[in-house]
Amino acid sequence: MNGTRLAPLPAAELPAAAFAARQQIRFEHCDPAGIVFFARYFTMMQGAVEAWFEAELGLDYADIIQRRRVGLGYVRAECDYLTPGRLGEVLSLTLLVERVGRSSIGLAFHGHRDGAPALIGRLVLVTTDINEMASIPIPEDVRDAVESYQRRCAT
Repeated sequence: MNGTRLAPLPAAELPAAAFAARQQIRFEHCDPAGIVFFARYFTMMQGAVEAWFEAELGLDYADIIQRRRVGLGYVRAECDYLTPGRLGEVLSLTLLVERVGRSSIGLAFHGHRDGAPALIGRLVLVTTDINEMASIPIPEDVRDAVESYQRRCAT
């Protein structure tokens, strides 16, 4: 996450092993013109992260937060909107890991509708001790699962 913009990738050029969350654009996502309200894309990206934890990492997102008291919040969020999303369309958000640090994970999202690039987003997730409200190293099981996913997507 070096401050440079991501280039849109055609859906066919994304790694075959990459996780993609599909989301139908609903009325609740849209403004009165029937176009996705920009902030709702961040809610969709968060939903993709939670699904990714379960489906790809084999980790219980809710358990990490509620029982283990490890926060998985964001310290950075950005998005480039390439085309407007409209009510009834289906958005596919493909999640890639850009970087794994001591206490943060850089994620990139390539959004497509009907195979055409629609958005590019980035989130930097930081692991925190919820009780102490301070960053902590990424738990070993989370780090191992994220790095394994990153390797699968690189081949």
